Amino acid sequence: MSETNIPVPESALSATECKGLAQVLASVGDKWTIMVVGALSRGSLRYNEIQRRVSGISQRMLTLTLKRLEADGIVTRTVFPSVPPRVDYELTQLGQTLRGALVPLHVWASKNKETIARNRVDAAK
Repeated sequence: MSETNIPVPESALSATECKGLAQVLASVGDKWTIMVVGALSRGSLRYNEIQRRVSGISQRMLTLTLKRLEADGIVTRTVFPSVPPRVDYELTQLGQTLRGALVPLHVWASKNKETIARNRVDAAK
C-alpha cells in the first residue's frame, strides 16, 4: 500500500467534528502562521523582530496573525511596563507542539522545493 493510499477509519467524523478540524487545520496551516511559529521557535521576540524574520509579511497581517495565535493559545503576549511599552511574543507549550509538527513539513519542503519548481516549469509548457 502506498503512502497516499490510507484506509478511511470505520467511524467517520461527524459534520461538526469535520468542520472543527477543518477550522484548526486552516488556521495552523496558514502560510503566515507557519512562518511566525518558525520565527518564534528559538525563543521570545518583539514585534519588529518577528516582522524582520518573516519576509514579506505586512504589519496588518502580522498583527492579525499574532492576535489569532494568541486567541488559539499558541502564542503568549507579555507587556512590560516601560516607556515605550515593550511587548514580547513567545510560543506556549501548545505552540511548541505545533512547532514540532511543522518541522517534518519544513524538512520535506526543503528537500523537494527544487523538484516542485521543475515540475511547475514543465507543467507550464
